[in-house]
Amino acid sequence: MFGWEFPPHIAGGLGTACYGLTKGLAKHDVEILFVMPSASGDEDQSAVRIVNASDVPFTQSWSDMKSFLNKVDFLKVSSNLVPYIDPQLYSEYAGSVMTKSEYEQFKVKYGCKYRFSGKYGVNLMEEVANYAMVAATIARENTFDVIHAHDWLTYAAGIAAKRVSGKPLVIHVHATEFDRSGENVNSQVYDIERMGMLEADKVITVSNLTRNIVINKYGIDPKKVITVHNAVDFNEFRQVDVHRGVSDKVITFLGRITFQKGPEYFIEAAAKVLKKVSNVRFVMAGSGDLMNRSIRRVAQLGIADRFHFTGFLRGNDVKKMFAYSDVYVMPSVSEPFGISPLEAMKSNVPTIISKQSGVAEVLKYAIKVDFWDIDAMADAMYGLLTYPALSQMSIRCGVEEVNALKWENAALKIKDVYAAAINGN
Repeated sequence: MFGWEFPPHIAGGLGTACYGLTKGLAKHDVEILFVMPSASGDEDQSAVRIVNASDVPFTQSWSDMKSFLNKVDFLKVSSNLVPYIDPQLYSEYAGSVMTKSEYEQFKVKYGCKYRFSGKYGVNLMEEVANYAMVAATIARENTFDVIHAHDWLTYAAGIAAKRVSGKPLVIHVHATEFDRSGENVNSQVYDIERMGMLEADKVITVSNLTRNIVINKYGIDPKKVITVHNAVDFNEFRQVDVHRGVSDKVITFLGRITFQKGPEYFIEAAAKVLKKVSNVRFVMAGSGDLMNRSIRRVAQLGIADRFHFTGFLRGNDVKKMFAYSDVYVMPSVSEPFGISPLEAMKSNVPTIISKQSGVAEVLKYAIKVDFWDIDAMADAMYGLLTYPALSQMSIRCGVEEVNALKWENAALKIKDVYAAAINGN
């Protein structure tokens, strides 16, 4: 299994999903070799054996990336794509002049190791290509039945492993370029995604929403695209006790502050609520390329004294944020699934989600609105703040609902996908 991150060091929901899925598969007697670019050594290996790609020497020598990519016959990529880089680093990177292309800079010799950052930085495409080379080495040196690659960053690695081993490839689509960028897609990322989908023996999507995008936007045969909804691992979940410094109600947005997550709609709805309710505060927990614009818009609306930006939260800080919250909102423009609403509901927080999210397919007791309908979003916030019976019902039914969404059940469906891929069905 190829992934880009694994708890406790994660940047979003992908690592969390990989962790839950591997634990679920282990309960169904599936042995997993989990390969990641840069392991820290503190990952939970109770359900998987972690392979740190940074510790694996290349067993072939290549003078440049082009010769390697030609050798294994998949797409050649050179790009300055930096999807999750912070604004300051992006400015520094965009202002620099690259004197050589990535092809010219790239050089790996026999027995050398590549030190991966495992991040989403300025050399992301170089890391993606090097990760594919390490994948070929690992595939030659291990025995396995099926290859599972998570999201576009690992598709080239999955293809390289398939070419070397001849084993079937299953790719897992947690998000597409259309989710991240709307209709202004990066053509190189799109090509990598489509390449992975075409090469794969089976394609797993996290929702029917994503499945439709894969079929209609990428032209993939519907017969090999299977939806398996995500879940949440609550085995180690503990409610967090917090002391509030204020008596105001708290409405929370938690996620990357990017176009995909719809932070601007959250801000506009918040301004409407504040015209009707004074004892409420809004928290935007996360970071991203729309952070500065969001701060400016809050100031323009005159609600800065009611709005708080926390920056990126992880681990126990996320649980604390949910404990502080009276309402959680996920106004995503396009969300393939969305695990955070499940975490909020488990934390006894009534939840509002956009209809344009995969998780809307499995939840009945979250309030659903169109991401663009800020009036409906504001109405839902106001209702949960003002009517205790509505809030209490959302909490009670929400906990029961998310408790039924187990990774063990999702893993059983994925094990069936593995069997179909191995048997050529």
